[in-house]
Amino acid sequence: MYILKTEHSFDSAHFLAGYKGKCSNIHGHRWKVEVEIKSPTLVEGGQLDGMVIDFGDFKKDVKEMIDCYDHALIIQKDTMRNETLNYIKEDGFKVIEVDFRPTAENFAKFFFEIMKSKGYKVHRTTVFETPTNSAMYEEVI
Repeated sequence: MYILKTEHSFDSAHFLAGYKGKCSNIHGHRWKVEVEIKSPTLVEGGQLDGMVIDFGDFKKDVKEMIDCYDHALIIQKDTMRNETLNYIKEDGFKVIEVDFRPTAENFAKFFFEIMKSKGYKVHRTTVFETPTNSAMYEEVI
């Protein structure tokens, strides 16, 4: 099995609503996302001879998926008062609302599903919220 991996990073803030601890406060991370794809074979012939795919296309798709989260406040929907959220947005801050608690674990599955929907045979996604702490997601078939 051939495994290809690329990574991209973004900086953003989040908080964990309902969490009793430091992470209940708004704080930031330098998130690193690694995406691994797999293939039992290589392309034979043509421009992609001896490759699984063009790394340039793979890297571009991961970058496009990740870049929209850069320098944003990522929050779970309905975890901030509407008035507060509206004031933050009116002041020009970038806020992204997601349907899940913004943990590394949930992001790992979320990014896996996005890449899978783009047609990639995803092996695993890994999301680092610090240089030494990460969460991985892979499907068991």
